[in-house]
Amino acid sequence: MSKNTQTKGRSDGMIAENRRSRRDYEVEDTLEAGIVLQGSEVKSLREGKANIAEAYVSPENGELWLINCDIPTYAGANRFNHEPRRKRKLLVSRRELAKLAQEVDRAGRTIVPLKFY
Repeated sequence: MSKNTQTKGRSDGMIAENRRSRRDYEVEDTLEAGIVLQGSEVKSLREGKANIAEAYVSPENGELWLINCDIPTYAGANRFNHEPRRKRKLLVSRRELAKLAQEVDRAGRTIVPLKFY
């Protein structure tokens, strides 16, 4: 393997950060979740390209969805590239999903992504 396989992003591995959400919202709790991605999205994220400034999370039909997150198309991909602003499924445990869905429904809370890494 060559030594040139490092990501082009920051040295700490962070891909995107939503600093404005910490100012606009009162952050009460944080949670780490996985994201279901396509191959060209992974390559685009390895280049450090993502925008989560307008993104939010919505519980729908027993699943969590990341909505309005912009991952630009990968330049080296073929014609079957991904849609940049598609809904992406978040991977969380059932217990966390139930807790978050309850907070959104009853208390009217908003779930926003803070970081991608």
